[in-house]
Amino acid sequence: MKVFSSDRIRNVALIAHGGSGKTSLADAALFNSGAVTRIGRVDDGSSVIDTDPDEVKRHMSISLKVVPLEWQDTKINIIDTPGFADFVAEVQSGLRVADGAVLLVTAEKGVEVGTEGMWRFAEERHLPRIVFVTKLDRENTSFDRAVTSLREHFGKRVAPLHVPIGSEANFQGIVDICANQAYSFENGKAVPIAIPADLADTIATYREQLTEAAVETDDELMLRYLDGETIDPGELCIAVRTAVAQGLVVPVLAGSISKNIGVTTLLDAIVTYFPAASQTPAVEPGLNGHLAALVFKTTVDPQRGQITTFRVYNGTLKSDAHAWNARTGTDERIGQLLLVRGKQQEVVPEVPAGDIASTVKLTNTHTGDTLSSKDHPLQMEGVHFPLPAFTTAIAAKGKGDLDKLSIALTRVVEEDPSIHVARDAETAETLISGVGEEHVTITLERMQRKFGVEVEKHELHVPYRETIRKPAKANGRFKRQSGGHGQFGDVTLELEPLGMGGEEFVFENKIVGGVVPREYVPGVEKGVREALKKGFIAGYPMLYVKVALTDGKYHPVDSSSQAFEVAASYGMQEAVPNAGPVLLEPVMHVEITIPETYMGDVSSDLSTRRGRIAGIETLDGGYQRISASAPMAEMLHYATALRSITQGRGTFAMTPDHYEEVPAAIQQGIVEAVKEAQAAFAVSRH
Repeated sequence: MKVFSSDRIRNVALIAHGGSGKTSLADAALFNSGAVTRIGRVDDGSSVIDTDPDEVKRHMSISLKVVPLEWQDTKINIIDTPGFADFVAEVQSGLRVADGAVLLVTAEKGVEVGTEGMWRFAEERHLPRIVFVTKLDRENTSFDRAVTSLREHFGKRVAPLHVPIGSEANFQGIVDICANQAYSFENGKAVPIAIPADLADTIATYREQLTEAAVETDDELMLRYLDGETIDPGELCIAVRTAVAQGLVVPVLAGSISKNIGVTTLLDAIVTYFPAASQTPAVEPGLNGHLAALVFKTTVDPQRGQITTFRVYNGTLKSDAHAWNARTGTDERIGQLLLVRGKQQEVVPEVPAGDIASTVKLTNTHTGDTLSSKDHPLQMEGVHFPLPAFTTAIAAKGKGDLDKLSIALTRVVEEDPSIHVARDAETAETLISGVGEEHVTITLERMQRKFGVEVEKHELHVPYRETIRKPAKANGRFKRQSGGHGQFGDVTLELEPLGMGGEEFVFENKIVGGVVPREYVPGVEKGVREALKKGFIAGYPMLYVKVALTDGKYHPVDSSSQAFEVAASYGMQEAVPNAGPVLLEPVMHVEITIPETYMGDVSSDLSTRRGRIAGIETLDGGYQRISASAPMAEMLHYATALRSITQGRGTFAMTPDHYEEVPAAIQQGIVEAVKEAQAAFAVSRH
């Protein structure tokens, strides 16, 4: 492929609800452009684009792919993104570097849950859009119904540019309203034909909708339109092009990917109506020819190493050159520059401003980093990834897996920054978090396949704590005599609760007169601390407790710091049961964003989880944000539950907030579960 100037480049993201046919569309576009010699199909696993074994197995995209093709002396970089909600981070990465988005909608279902989300993401980035209504050859489909659904959800700026010729099994072509021309399709190629007379009324209605939206860009055109003048096709095309770039018109096109109808006219529309890469706002003033390239995708291949995909925004990146990573402060040597189409790779000598390409074996550069020149270091806005909504604990299955686990997890996070890995200091377990349960499950499967690491998943450990509700006092004595030098320590301890959320532990030495020598006091404090760590109800650490050493005895020969440590432990065992010990549970702060129609269902579900709503904020677009608190134990699988309640329209973020006392009935169940686990562990060791 030749090197194109930025005014002849279009960077276009394909976005849609899952199963709408984005990858099939990209496969068909590659074939029609001559980039490949066969049309790949997702359903039978022959897609040119989705070649990952996990994608072939599930018949769906898991990560974004960039596939370049040539059309009308223009390079179109198609950015194919996943439609499944758990992989929204890939969509965000793709939209970050796109100059326009094609939103696919099926003629069977119109606007779906994922359609709304994808529209919102494109709207946030102010991207020009085209809607492509697919599957018009299927039974029970309707272009008119799909258009009505689109306009009801997204407003009157959504207006048909195409009118389908025929319907369902008889769908055979389209009428381009703007060009006032009808087309049938032979092997994907558009062939001009006469406009069917029976479509005159439909065309007139849709032309009115398109014109009404397009003339918003031109005052003179608006006045002529309001005066009843007919806008000729040439003027309308120019007005639509301007309006699309400004986001004032979202044209709706028609097609069938399985019949290869409308794919080439969509490519025509991308070239005609979407802005060129040269029209992207400057990264910063005065950059001149200095390099600025944003890395938006990292793929780790066990054989080829790290594959880094980037878009150049300024300057030109050449093979065998050097680039500077301002975040890490390191120099990167750029090896071969590649255009990737599935398993195919094409080496190119350089990548100009506006274009997208990949390179391999960069050592210190990851998704979100900027490659620039050392004498003009630059860090562009990266990719904003969603916060994790589901966490599980994992453990290596065998010793061989344990040795490889750390490296594999590092590679996984490099490849997918929306995956988070942490270590639970309390249980020494490894925690892995993702956008949803399926996201984590597929990530672990890919880790096994790519890096040979098998892991077991475990329910997330809830970090319960213990505390006391009232003051108590007790004596602790340790005396051991076994001939010769013995052990002796005697302490009196006073306990009292501290305020919840304040200091977790306070130790006070109230000894007067030296009844416990100063050198033994640290031993007493250590014994108290160790006792608090082990807990007294279910083995969880105890918080918000003040312990005072008020009295004691010692022996000039037999006493030691260790003896006083044991005596303090005995004293705690005597005192805590009299201090009203209770179990505490972590309570999370939750921010839930939902369409207002689901407010009742979500509120009811929260109450069953012992949640409390603190506030409700009304947002744009009919959405509301709930601020609430809920026990962590009740929220472990909330990502899946919220998706079910809201049909995938709800999102949430959750952070630890404070501890609260566990209700008595629930505390009893937790204690019994701990005892059962301890008994099972004891049996397994014998």
